[in-house]
Amino acid sequence: MPNQKPEYKSSYSPRLTNNDLAPTRQQSWSWYNIFSFWMSDVHSMGGYVVAASFFTLGLASWQVLLCLLAGICIVQLCANLVAKPSQMAGVPYAVICRQAFGVFGANIPAVIRGLIAFAWYGIQTYLAANALMLVGLKFWPSLVSLTIGHFLGLSHLGWICFGIMWVLQALVFWHGMSAIKRFIDIAGPAVYIVMMALAGWILYQTGLDGISFTLASKQLSAGEQTWQMITATALVVSYFSGPLLNFGDFSRYGKSMQEIRRGNRWGLPFNFLLFSIVTVIIVSGSQSLFGRMITDPIETVSHVGNSVAMAIGLLTMITATIGINIVANFVSPAFDFSNCSPQKISFRTGGMIAAVGSVLLTPWNLFQSPELIHYTLDVLGAFIGPLFGILLADFYLIKRGKVVVDDLFTVSPAGRYWYKNGFNPKAIAALAPSVAVGLIISFIPALHEVANFSWFIGAFLSAGCYRWIARHDKEGVSDAFTGVEIAKE
Repeated sequence: MPNQKPEYKSSYSPRLTNNDLAPTRQQSWSWYNIFSFWMSDVHSMGGYVVAASFFTLGLASWQVLLCLLAGICIVQLCANLVAKPSQMAGVPYAVICRQAFGVFGANIPAVIRGLIAFAWYGIQTYLAANALMLVGLKFWPSLVSLTIGHFLGLSHLGWICFGIMWVLQALVFWHGMSAIKRFIDIAGPAVYIVMMALAGWILYQTGLDGISFTLASKQLSAGEQTWQMITATALVVSYFSGPLLNFGDFSRYGKSMQEIRRGNRWGLPFNFLLFSIVTVIIVSGSQSLFGRMITDPIETVSHVGNSVAMAIGLLTMITATIGINIVANFVSPAFDFSNCSPQKISFRTGGMIAAVGSVLLTPWNLFQSPELIHYTLDVLGAFIGPLFGILLADFYLIKRGKVVVDDLFTVSPAGRYWYKNGFNPKAIAALAPSVAVGLIISFIPALHEVANFSWFIGAFLSAGCYRWIARHDKEGVSDAFTGVEIAKE
C-alpha cells in the first residue's frame, strides 16, 4: 500500500517503479472493504443529484427506479471484468495499462484519467462545500453578507467553504491508503443512515399517499419514455465510469477475486436498490411536501425544521462526500501521475496535483443544472469509454487473461510490453479515433440524443478497432503468452 515499502525486485527499472506502483504483497481487503468502497461511491451527494436529475427527463418514479437498477447491473459486470488483471498482478490501473499501451505508452491513459479526476474532485468538493455553507448560514445568519460578492462564479463564503473542504480531504489523503480504507468503512454507512432518516421524515410528513410512483415532470409518449429510460440507464454507467475505470487501484488489495465479486454484488445491485428507493421517496415526497420537485438532497435537508437534525444530516453527507472524493478522485490521479515519473512524483504528490488542478477548473460551473450534469457526463464518457474498451480487449481477447508482472517494470526491448520504444502504436491508433468520435457526438447539437451513450460508443468502438488492428500482431498476442505464469514472486 502507499506509504508502506513493498519488497520488489531490484531488477525493476526505477523509471517505472516506486513503492506505490510496485506489486503489493498486502492483499488483505475483504468483501466488506469493497462493499464500503461502493457504498461511499453510491451514497454521495453527486450520486443523489445525478439520480434525481432523471426526473427532469420526464420519467415516472418507477421508471427512474428501473433505470437506476439496470445501469448498476451493467456497472457490476464491468467492475468484475476490470478488477481481475489488477488483482492478479497486485498493481494499480496505471501500471496494468502498460500491458496494452506499452511501459511508457501507459502514461497516455494515466494522464487522461488523472485529468478527468480534476473535474470530479472539484465537483464533489463543491457539493460538499455547499452543504457546509448551509450549516454555517443556519447557525450564523450574519454570514449571509459573504454570499453577495462573487468571484469566478462562486461567492466569498462559497470560496471559504470550498477551501475548508479542500484542506480536510487533503489531510485524510495525506495519511495514506490505510487511513483512507478506515475512513470509507465509516463514511458509507453514515450517509446511509442519514438518507434513510430523511426518507423516513418525508414519509412521516406526507404519509404513504404523498409518495407517487407515477410522478413525472412532463408528459411523454410511450416511445419517448422508452428512449429516455435507455438514456437514463446509460447515464448511470457514465456517472460510475470514472471509479469503474480505475477500480484496479482498489482490487489490487483484494484477497481474491471471489471476495471482490462478493463485495461488488453487495456494494452495487443490493446497495443501489435501497439507494434508488430512498432517492425516489425523497424526490417524490418533496413534490408533495414543498409543491415542487427538489433534485438536490442538500436543499431537501435544509428544509428540515430542527436545526440540530439538519446540521447532523448535512455534516454526515459532507463526510460521505469526502470519502468518495478521496477514493475516486484522489487515489486514482495519485497513482496515475506517479506513473509518469515514479522517482519524482510520489503517491502524495500525484494526488495533490489533482487537488490543485480541480480548483483551476472552477467545477461549480460544470454542475449547475440537470442539463449541464448530463452534458458533463457525456464529455467525460467520451474519454473514459475508449480507455475501458482497450484495457479489457487487450487483457481478455489479446492476452487471454494472462499478465507477466516482471515485464510491466522493465525497459528492456526484450520485455513483452516494450512494443516500439515503450509504446504500443496499435492501442494508440485505436484510442485516438474512438475519443474523437465521442467528442464530435458530444459537441454537435444535432447528435445530442446519441451523446448520452458516448461511454458505450467509445468502449465498443475502441475494443473493436484494437482487436481488428491487433489481429495479425505476433508481439504480445495470446500465443506469446502460452504457458506463461503470473510472475509476482
